[in-house]
Amino acid sequence: MSLLRIVNCPTCEKTVPWTEKSKFRPFCSKRCKLIDFGDWANEKNTIAGDPIYLNEDKSDEKLQ
Repeated sequence: MSLLRIVNCPTCEKTVPWTEKSKFRPFCSKRCKLIDFGDWANEKNTIAGDPIYLNEDKSDEKLQ
């Protein structure tokens, strides 16, 4: 016996069955998936911690 797992869409909170047929899981639709992607791209969503930046000074060094 397999229990159907139901999750809430992170964007709109609509319930979504966690199955292969749920194309955009955990999102309910492509629209909600793109809204979430836009939030990450615009840095509305972030991961806690110190930012990691590449040392741009080293990019000017010549390779030998």
